[in-house]
Amino acid sequence: MEKTVIFDLGGVLIDWNPRYLYRQLFAREADMEDFLTRICNFEWNDQQDAGRPFAEAIAELSERHPGQRPLIELYFERWDEMLGGALEETVEILSSLRDRNVRLFALTNFSAETFPIARERFEFLNWFEGILVSGEEGMKKPEHRIFHRLAERYGLTLEGAAFIDDVPKNIEAARQLGLHGIHFTSAADLKRDLDHFLAPPPPPPP
Repeated sequence: MEKTVIFDLGGVLIDWNPRYLYRQLFAREADMEDFLTRICNFEWNDQQDAGRPFAEAIAELSERHPGQRPLIELYFERWDEMLGGALEETVEILSSLRDRNVRLFALTNFSAETFPIARERFEFLNWFEGILVSGEEGMKKPEHRIFHRLAERYGLTLEGAAFIDDVPKNIEAARQLGLHGIHFTSAADLKRDLDHFLAPPPPPPP
């Protein structure tokens, strides 16, 4: 039976962290953490992953924090410096799945404006049969409809496909739709879980 594996990207295959940039801009770690918790925080960035343009996001946030506007603008202007590189052990697993002719897809919460930077940098993104980017679709995980959009676009059957993500609520949403959810914590655990998923079923009893 043909097997399908769907990967999240950030935190699974790509190391991304705004601290890689902002540690260069703040003298004190505590000040950086305050900025990333109170101003350019996860909730703010999450809206760009859902399709909001960065120009709009920066303008609105700068109105609330006018003294921080230069640092807010750098979130987009120097976004490439937030990329720490590929998570090589997971990329090796992806490569082995490719060699086994497993159908490979990616479903990622990512801004439509920054994803092209990642696509240009990471050659392994070309190994996927298809990639669905939340910012391009105007919806994001854990919404069920983005999983359905992936299935409709690429002719997939969600039930029984494996879905890998480092965020528990996304795994829970996938399981509700019948996918085999794998919560990513380490490459070693992922390899074990995928070996189990891909193992042929036992023969029927005589």
